[in-house]
Amino acid sequence: MAALLPHFIHMKQVIRKGIGEIIVDDVPDPIASSHHVLIKPVFSLISPGTETASIHQEGVLTEVKNNPGHIRKVWDVMMVQPPSRTVAETLAKLRQDYAVIGYSGAGVVVDKHPTVTDLELGQRVAYGGEGTGHGETIITGRQLVASVPDSVALEDACFSTLASIALNAVRTAKISLGDTVAVVGLGLVGQLVAQLARLQGAVVIAVDLRDDRADLARTLGAPFAFSGGASVDGAKAATNGVGADCVIIAAAAKSKAPCELALKMCRDRGRIVVVGAVDLSFPWNDMYLKDIQLYMSRAYGPGSYDATYEKQGRDYPLGYVRWTENRNMEECLRLMGTGQLQVSSLVTDRFSLDNAPEAYAKIMQPGSATMAVLLQYQTAAQSPQEVVASFVPRRKVEVSAPQPRKAKYGVALIGAAGLARWAHLPNLKGISTAELRAVHSTSGARGKGYAERFGAAYAATDLTEILADDGIDVVLITSRNQHHASQTVASLRAGKHVFVEKPMALTEQECRDIELAVQESGRVLTVGFNRRFAPFYQGVRQALQGAGGPAVINCRVNSPGISGSFWMADPAVGGAILGEACHFIDLMYWLTGSEPLTVSAYSLPTGARDPIGENNLAAAFNFADGSIATLCYSTVGSKTSGGERVEVFAPGIGAMTENFKRFEVWGGLKRAKSKFWADKGYAVQLRDFFDAIEQGRDPGVTVADGVRSTVGCIRMMESARDRQPKSLAPLP
Repeated sequence: MAALLPHFIHMKQVIRKGIGEIIVDDVPDPIASSHHVLIKPVFSLISPGTETASIHQEGVLTEVKNNPGHIRKVWDVMMVQPPSRTVAETLAKLRQDYAVIGYSGAGVVVDKHPTVTDLELGQRVAYGGEGTGHGETIITGRQLVASVPDSVALEDACFSTLASIALNAVRTAKISLGDTVAVVGLGLVGQLVAQLARLQGAVVIAVDLRDDRADLARTLGAPFAFSGGASVDGAKAATNGVGADCVIIAAAAKSKAPCELALKMCRDRGRIVVVGAVDLSFPWNDMYLKDIQLYMSRAYGPGSYDATYEKQGRDYPLGYVRWTENRNMEECLRLMGTGQLQVSSLVTDRFSLDNAPEAYAKIMQPGSATMAVLLQYQTAAQSPQEVVASFVPRRKVEVSAPQPRKAKYGVALIGAAGLARWAHLPNLKGISTAELRAVHSTSGARGKGYAERFGAAYAATDLTEILADDGIDVVLITSRNQHHASQTVASLRAGKHVFVEKPMALTEQECRDIELAVQESGRVLTVGFNRRFAPFYQGVRQALQGAGGPAVINCRVNSPGISGSFWMADPAVGGAILGEACHFIDLMYWLTGSEPLTVSAYSLPTGARDPIGENNLAAAFNFADGSIATLCYSTVGSKTSGGERVEVFAPGIGAMTENFKRFEVWGGLKRAKSKFWADKGYAVQLRDFFDAIEQGRDPGVTVADGVRSTVGCIRMMESARDRQPKSLAPLP
């Protein structure tokens, strides 16, 4: 046993670096979060279609040529970022960024969160889930884990995820006994679809461009299999000229050829089910004349892409949803155990985890005959009990050899968010008294990638590693909103200065906890209200101060990106109001220099999934100095609508700023300024924070400002809910 332990000192992960390079790197082990488990894989399965679609080995220029939408994305970024920053980030995306690939495997449960009560350590399981990847320790949600029967080998069980995708397509097809079903595309998913459709009672016609794949489908039980140009004629002959009752497209192609072929093979009033990534360009007239029904099959089945199911562990009641993702996985394992679903003959290659780059290179070779490619782990030589006993997680990985600190303040990033990479970390390089020492992220690969790119000494998935490090004086918190308060309090209690992105907190109790931690620790805390430091907003404030007297303020915000399944749209974690509208509570206070007293608000109807009414508010505020303000916050507008516009009026003065790019003031003579690239004040606020630490003074944004903003948002939402004005009195 002792001889096996060194292997687990580092957790190895298959990484796509940039857009084309596959590497195996050491990353920190994950921590089991709520409703999640940790699994030591024994085998994992490379999905040739899905995984290789994100690998572009032909180079950057060819990738842009084939996907011109990338140019539009870069242009959109340039509208809010300087060219140098845009170029740096674009190159990083194409050449440096770490991404986890892979989502299907089988292994042994080695750790779990207490919320998972129906799985045991040492249990043999199959797993799936986007972002699980190929690694020596993976984390996934409970609903994406299925117990493996004793009769099923783990190298077969690792097919469970791919098989459940195929099974969901068969269920979507609504196949009846005796239906003729054509399967177009006999890659890995297509071969599984063909087998499962036959088990459902269908007469299967297997179709592919390649002879060897058609032959394999015939070997696995398809009564008819055709390749190349013989497909249409063969299908007609097999159906006495009628055509297939249903065609399932399991091909992956950028052309419309698979869809056109499916339409030719389908009978009058037949069905077409799409499970592969293809160009959905059907001739309208032919679809109309045949009265074809078109279905899309989404991933593993009901539950796919639903965060409440996959990440929060909320199962759908069996009486209402018979076949969920998890139950599809279990059924595939049962069929493997009875020998009805054959997967071993689909395996063409096996590689060790260390040799994963060779595996992908072989798959990517033109004309490659690979089908299912398995990665095998050293755990294959151990019993489940030995796997559990030898699990020694390492949640901190050094990126470079330890070196003496050069700057006065060592900084740790908590939460590897996009804002950190676009703004805070590049800006940190311009502060001579600070240096990045560590990156904390729940994703070991993402944290390691950030640490390498921005020169940190190590990456960690365990926050206690950061808090226990005497070389860390300052933490920069850019994690998800629901974690801000707890991470802030823990950091302050550990003696760290804190820059926390907005919102500082989501509840009044969290506000109290942070206030107390600031008071007792004596550390400096600031909140990321960058608008106070943006040049055009400072111009608006100066105009108001010159006018004197109470002001009228109007803030209009359109944020259509905070919608759908985006986590920030979820009211359970603050939604758009606590997450973003908090900026404008702070802004109105800062512009007037006066405390808000009351708020009255209305929202769109609540209870709908999307658009979410709680995220769309119109509110009116009054202030101690007599000023009044309105905030109209919307997430339902178009992306081409204006984003952010703030207007202020005071005796003899009017001023306006829009999207950080335009500024106008009227007071006798009109003055106007504009910028091609927005200056949002991030760099100035970060420097103010470090100056405040150095000088022993309060920063430009204090804990009191964070409290005011959070409480203001809470009262605003309460007013919309109760249809009553709410007081904005300070917390007791």
